[in-house]
Amino acid sequence: MRVVCISDTHSLHQDLEIPEGDLLVHAGDLTSRGSLDEVKQFAQWFSSLPHRHKVVIAGNHDFCFEHDAEQAENLLKDCHYLRDSGVKIEGLWVWGSPWQPWFHSWAFNLERGDPLRQVWAMIPQHTDILVTHGPPAGHCDLIASGLRVGCEDLLARVRQVRPRLHIFGHIHEAYGVIEDDYTTFLNASICNLAYKPVQAPLVVDL
Repeated sequence: MRVVCISDTHSLHQDLEIPEGDLLVHAGDLTSRGSLDEVKQFAQWFSSLPHRHKVVIAGNHDFCFEHDAEQAENLLKDCHYLRDSGVKIEGLWVWGSPWQPWFHSWAFNLERGDPLRQVWAMIPQHTDILVTHGPPAGHCDLIASGLRVGCEDLLARVRQVRPRLHIFGHIHEAYGVIEDDYTTFLNASICNLAYKPVQAPLVVDL
């Protein structure tokens, strides 16, 4: 299966060139301001893409998925929207979650420690592809100031579950891929630190 990974498109999706593949994953921040109008525009574009399977989660800019969840989710067509939930796609178990360590006053914030540990504990042991908006600690999480801002408890759960892929975004300037013995970590942020959509989709063959 060819998996195409994108994140942090921030309503700038119309000019993107998306590679062919079997599964297209969007790891959140599909909008800029989190409005329902932005979701509607994204949904029309996302639905038009030819990939036979599509997965999307929300990110910290996507306020309407937290505050007007039913309306926002109903706008999405021809895809699997995951919010602490999973779906089996051609034998692979995909799990998605939008939460992140507290970040200013954005959407889907939780305090580090027990609140996030409870969320990550829901990730099933049999997960093949994990999709979160934020990164795990030490993996494509380095911000421009030189600090690493990934979630330690997310990393701990990933070490237990050992998914084949962990797809995320959020930290635009940390775009890239890191591999260890069990998991390929992909920060698939399309926008760079200046919110320019110049970083290419990441493609992995499973």
